[in-house]
Amino acid sequence: MRVAIASGKGGTGKTFVSVNLFRTFRQLGYHSSLVDCDTETPNTLAFLSKIPAGEKTIMEYRPKIDAEKCLFCGRCAEYCEYNAIIVVPESRYIRLLNDLCHGCAACRVACTSGAITDSETTVGQVYSFNYEKELCLVEGRMRPGHASSVPLIKAVTNTAFAQTFDYTFYDAPPGTSCPFIQTVVKADYVILVTEPTPFGLSDLRQAIETLQTMDKPFGIIINRAGLGDREVYKYIESNGFDLLIEIPFSEQIARIYSEGGIVVDRHAESKQLFTALANKLTALWK
Repeated sequence: MRVAIASGKGGTGKTFVSVNLFRTFRQLGYHSSLVDCDTETPNTLAFLSKIPAGEKTIMEYRPKIDAEKCLFCGRCAEYCEYNAIIVVPESRYIRLLNDLCHGCAACRVACTSGAITDSETTVGQVYSFNYEKELCLVEGRMRPGHASSVPLIKAVTNTAFAQTFDYTFYDAPPGTSCPFIQTVVKADYVILVTEPTPFGLSDLRQAIETLQTMDKPFGIIINRAGLGDREVYKYIESNGFDLLIEIPFSEQIARIYSEGGIVVDRHAESKQLFTALANKLTALWK
């Protein structure tokens, strides 16, 4: 079973849930792996004692344009679905907008003059780690300045698939844009982490609407329960959504987490909550 832990916004506790859920499943004896797909700011694996096991550089196609060979016919720009090429025939000007390029190579297919040739750019790195004497941790780190993390997320999840696990947990990027979609599309189930605030409710709505268009089953965790208001609860109840667990606002939990600790190892109430969550997830897979 592949489970994505996601949120409509950053700061709701998505990484907190990912780490402690993975740790709980391992403690319960399930063969589990953890994948950090938040490649712009990966920090999930910082909480775990791990040993480096591998590194791979991920490249993406980029067209190389030779203006001396270009006929300035504009076919490459017409073929590009992402408007990544500007052609001004009157000025004999052509330019690739690198941040808009998705590496599809349609422009090279369109070019009949041989002005476009192949090249590559570095997207980032995929790192693998051993944990408890087993290769079960993976994370991606995007190169600063690169525009899209989607190719790297694909590589990260494909690296995870090379292993056979009963449960794989994806710590998804926040938000509901392409990186979020690229992560959850490979999941069998999605856990949405929210908080009982107006911003939490707004972003939860967007995340749920996105998952519904993808026909993805999901459940909800309310983190920092006891703060804010009851609007999130009303929304969940009125729509019949599955509220998996509530994690109470706790100074002790916050202190353990801020120190880089795994909360289920040091906080009995949290261990009970995550064990209950694990039992709900395993029941879904039976």
